[in-house]
Amino acid sequence: MTNKHNKILGNFGEDAACNYLKNKGYTIVARNYSIRGGEIDIIAQSNNCLTFVEVKTRQTADFGVPAEAVDYRKIEKIRHVIEHYLSTADYNGDIRADVVEVYGTLELGRFLVSEINHIENIIS
Repeated sequence: MTNKHNKILGNFGEDAACNYLKNKGYTIVARNYSIRGGEIDIIAQSNNCLTFVEVKTRQTADFGVPAEAVDYRKIEKIRHVIEHYLSTADYNGDIRADVVEVYGTLELGRFLVSEINHIENIIS
């Protein structure tokens, strides 16, 4: 796959993850929050918990499940972004980091979602 194809697929996956989270009662606070050294795909809030969401989109699990791409190095980057965000935001509630795995196919310029897995609290 080309980088352009991966970017398109990733954007569709993030849109699907946002819709999924909204349907679960979350409010989307920010998308693609980036700082030097890292980015978080979605920041969402539900009740008194601010959730930092890494979205991983795949067409198949042939090379492993998407969450496996969130390794130690990626978790450290997520921690860094969370720390930065909290240092600039007026927020005092609970926080959590999640992964949303999105499976689907890209057909004729449309993304057809086949499955979404929400893995909560990836950082202990």
